[in-house]
Amino acid sequence: MFVSMKEMLQHASEHNYAVMAINCVDFEQARAIVSAAAEEGSPVIVDISPRQMNAHATPEYMAPLVRAIAEDVDVPVALNLDHGDTYENACRAVRAGFSSVMIDASSYDFEENVRRTRMVAAMAHAHGLSVEAELGHVGQAAAGDGRTDDMYTKVDMAQEFVERTGCDALAVAIGTAHGQYPADFVPTLDFDRLAELKAALKMPLVLHGGSGAGEANIRRVVELGINKINVCTDLFKHQRKAMHDKLNESPNIDYMDLMAWGEQAAKQYIKDYMQMIGSCGRYGFEFHGEALD
Repeated sequence: MFVSMKEMLQHASEHNYAVMAINCVDFEQARAIVSAAAEEGSPVIVDISPRQMNAHATPEYMAPLVRAIAEDVDVPVALNLDHGDTYENACRAVRAGFSSVMIDASSYDFEENVRRTRMVAAMAHAHGLSVEAELGHVGQAAAGDGRTDDMYTKVDMAQEFVERTGCDALAVAIGTAHGQYPADFVPTLDFDRLAELKAALKMPLVLHGGSGAGEANIRRVVELGINKINVCTDLFKHQRKAMHDKLNESPNIDYMDLMAWGEQAAKQYIKDYMQMIGSCGRYGFEFHGEALD
């Protein structure tokens, strides 16, 4: 099923589990993501960011590809614009056939974030797409960013933000950061703040910068109400290492065999992660929307 994120994340919120949102740049990754979801009976979200769109994963090519793969399985699959930073990026994703968009205006002041998010939400909702927004600042791990209280999402501002923008899911800042953390570093997360946000908003919450956060942290944030976890850096590292090791072991390996090896490595990583965040076996929920035409 090719669907928006709205129903799957609402179900995750009501039943206290999380859905993986996995960055994808090619056919092998797309097939690994969707086949892992099908085998685990799990909903899943395919993420493509503007940087990935411009560098490699052209949305006009990727959207039909992901949709074709999704229509062969009986689990919900969404294709989401990850960290869309402009109205134009969101419009391009809608035209290309994405089923959900994220507008990330969190680097702007509160009022500008509200204005930009509300504009994208109105456009996307008119086309039947769900909308994710971000409030607070999820920084860059390599820069030691994103781990100070002034960057965290504030509960009262979050309530006002959701009411004024109409977003369907909210990415919150509780101490994670994008990218790769320094060696042996595990972030300390503000679990109390997350619990307060969930109690006040009663809606699907999103964790960005989950790579390198540690299994204990991931399990705890799911318990406290995170329903979508973005995964990019950790999966890319795992897949790259698997292919690197295989190439060292078999220098003359055929190109197609090498790509297939990387796909299987990605698939197994995703299946293990789905089991950790509780999304396996959830696909049988009553789907209240319709698959997108």
